[in-house]
Amino acid sequence: MARINPQDIGKPLAVGEVATRSGVAVSAMHFYEAKGLIHSQRNAGNQRRYARDVLRRIAVIKVAQRLGISLASIHAALAELPEGRTPTVADWARLSKRWKTELDERISQLMELREQLGDCIGCGCLSIKACKLRNPLDTLSEEGAGARLLGVETR
Repeated sequence: MARINPQDIGKPLAVGEVATRSGVAVSAMHFYEAKGLIHSQRNAGNQRRYARDVLRRIAVIKVAQRLGISLASIHAALAELPEGRTPTVADWARLSKRWKTELDERISQLMELREQLGDCIGCGCLSIKACKLRNPLDTLSEEGAGARLLGVETR
């Protein structure tokens, strides 16, 4: 295990240092930065430098991605955290509670899809008119075939 030089405490990290310590590729870090999930400063040589709290933020991002949380949801959650400080246990508790709700909703949707899949295998049609898997949002199909909104003004 590498020893920490006391002079390095609080010193910004280079992109390679963050990549090594976080286990994330430099290209992924650039992607996260482009999406507004992490931030860097530029030094006099125009090189990226990261505050040390970025390591915990990247850890949160990676866990959330592993859970299947969307980047938009991750971005919204990280935007609620104060800049320049490491996310705390309380921060994680708040984020994980929100994401647990999202996961529960997705699990429910997947279980419903799984049940519908059996019906689809039974008929094999993937009918645009009747298939709930192929055309799940077609609430107007209950009124019969054909266009239902022709002549209706929408604003």
